[in-house]
Amino acid sequence: MLIRTVDRSRQEGTETIVSACDLFGVSRQVYYRSIQSVKRNQARALQVFAMVHEIRRHMPRLGTRKLYYLLRERLGEIGVGRDKLFSIMKANHLLIKPVRSYRKTTDSHHRFHKHKNLIEGIVPSKPEQAWVADITYIGNRENQQYLTLITDAYSKKIVGHDVSASLSADGAIRALKQGLKNRSFKTNTLIHHSDRGLQYCCDDYQKVLAKRKVKCSMTESYDPYANAVAERINGIFDLLPLSDTPKSRGIRLI
Repeated sequence: MLIRTVDRSRQEGTETIVSACDLFGVSRQVYYRSIQSVKRNQARALQVFAMVHEIRRHMPRLGTRKLYYLLRERLGEIGVGRDKLFSIMKANHLLIKPVRSYRKTTDSHHRFHKHKNLIEGIVPSKPEQAWVADITYIGNRENQQYLTLITDAYSKKIVGHDVSASLSADGAIRALKQGLKNRSFKTNTLIHHSDRGLQYCCDDYQKVLAKRKVKCSMTESYDPYANAVAERINGIFDLLPLSDTPKSRGIRLI
């Protein structure tokens, strides 16, 4: 504000630097320090822009929070924290606006038994107390893909996953078996929570749960976001390119 007003007065020939500074009650030293501060901020913003551009060349939809995680050390060297990064991104129109295309992956109108909600009001206190399962669409017109995830409700660790070209129960069963195979506390009681989709209610899926003595829990409402933990994690993958989806077991949120 000070710099713009003084410069405008000089251009219009109504004030000199000295008289304009006197009008604002500041010294010329303050005016010149303000100019240097603006130049430093501009130089810092250019450095941030270069870092962001380097990463977004390969991942153009990567959000600011993940950018900060990847660039935290380099940003710290130039005095840019998370809030400052958001400010620079916003000022330069670099923030990514989430664009979600909802695709139905749950068919709850079927003949199979729908189980009660066993985890409502329960806050997990240890790993492998409750797992949540969900399916999200990660494909495109040329490559239809559905990602099935099994997530530990306490640690938020993805314990099982599968990518399939269809919504059949096979992908969900493969993800479940992957998680069960790698359990660390196999004698502990485990609750499996999901929506009431056909994949989870069908006989083949329920047989796997029963064989491993896993209790089955399901959402009782028709709210697609009632399965909060799974929906939150799947929402992250909804915003990533297909090439960024998980390819190995044991992925943790950042």
